[in-house]
Amino acid sequence: MNLENITLISFGYFEKGLLEMVVNDVEREFSLPVKIQDGHLDLSEFYDSARRQYDGNKLIKEIDFRFASDTVKILGIFNVDLFIPILTYIFGQAFLNGRAGIASIYRLNNERYGIKADKKIFVDRIRKEVIHELGHTFGLIHCKNPDCVMRSSTYVEDIDQKSHHLCNHCRLNLMI
Repeated sequence: MNLENITLISFGYFEKGLLEMVVNDVEREFSLPVKIQDGHLDLSEFYDSARRQYDGNKLIKEIDFRFASDTVKILGIFNVDLFIPILTYIFGQAFLNGRAGIASIYRLNNERYGIKADKKIFVDRIRKEVIHELGHTFGLIHCKNPDCVMRSSTYVEDIDQKSHHLCNHCRLNLMI
């Protein structure tokens, strides 16, 4: 497969310039150009009223079906609370060595946890989550290195503790 680029598709309202703040780091980690575009989906069909959240499994399948191609890695970015049946919530998910992934900024801001807003921390969390999910699309699994962006993150504090870079081991295993 000859990849042309990575495309980040924003679904819903995002502060102007928010995704542009992470583009350079994503390009640096994967050595591919990154494009940003707006996407449109009727999210109501992915909403689970019993959980009051959006079904990540259905959403990622739709992103893959409607937006992905064999020459572009796609990451759909949302501002809604995502879940998969076995977890209370997720920050994102991706098809391992696939074409598509999703991420949500919903649980990444401090205000969600009753803490004072901090835009730098918020953008840093977005950067890490975007790179992490894209890493899965490039064939990377969760890493045990505490600093690696590919380390699993159950809580937002886990995201804060890791860097936004791939460790040397993951970089060597990157399937580009």
